[in-house]
Amino acid sequence: MPRLDGKLCVVTGAARGIGAAIARAFVAEGAEVVLTDLSAEDLAPLADTLGQLALPLDVGSEEDWAALADAVPECDVVVNNAGITGLEDGAVHDPEHATLADWQAVHRVNTDGTFLGCRYAIRAMRPRGAGSIINISSRSGVVGIPAAAAYAASKAAVRNHTKSVALYCAGQGLNIRCNSIHPAAVLTPMWEPMLGDGPDRQQRMDALVADTPMRRFGRPEEIAALSILLASDECPYMTGAELTVDGGILAGSAGVPGGAEE
Repeated sequence: MPRLDGKLCVVTGAARGIGAAIARAFVAEGAEVVLTDLSAEDLAPLADTLGQLALPLDVGSEEDWAALADAVPECDVVVNNAGITGLEDGAVHDPEHATLADWQAVHRVNTDGTFLGCRYAIRAMRPRGAGSIINISSRSGVVGIPAAAAYAASKAAVRNHTKSVALYCAGQGLNIRCNSIHPAAVLTPMWEPMLGDGPDRQQRMDALVADTPMRRFGRPEEIAALSILLASDECPYMTGAELTVDGGILAGSAGVPGGAEE
């Protein structure tokens, strides 16, 4: 039997990268998946391929979450995956020069989005008395990132809020588990501008993972595989846990990164 047979799952940031990989993996395991992202147009190709519902969702908007709750009032699994580094537009994000507006923009998506996603999930799972919330944090939520201070702080907030949600649900007598996944460098489209497609692409890739013991990027499918485990009924005693997928970086003293991850 498929591991997620009959489960209704909501995945944020599902248009590409880790979110899209999780959506594909969930569908392959028998789940019905609601795909969400900023633009329904961006979601259309994946929604058509998978035959799943796609809904626009700005995760930092309370109104958008209310609309999602109206459309999907109950569910079994929520994956809070949507996130930004803040570096996408070339903004400076070190602790001395970052602007408050740039700092707040990152936290609106990563921190507020996860808070609102968890709140929606608890309310949507309460009628069933059970469910799984999966928050995608980062290795950056465990160590400092001088060049991406807002991102690191936001992912640390995701890490901690996961534990608060887990304790709250257990205290409410709800079998709603909440766990976080902490990827390091995972090869998603956000890396392409840095890697390029020239003859030195492999050299650039090698340099970016030089401090990774396994000497390679992670794959979105590897994060999706762990998400399947957390979404399934196979680990009912696991809640408030953080699972690191970083090629071994945090196993030693090399875990002092120079940039953001996902």
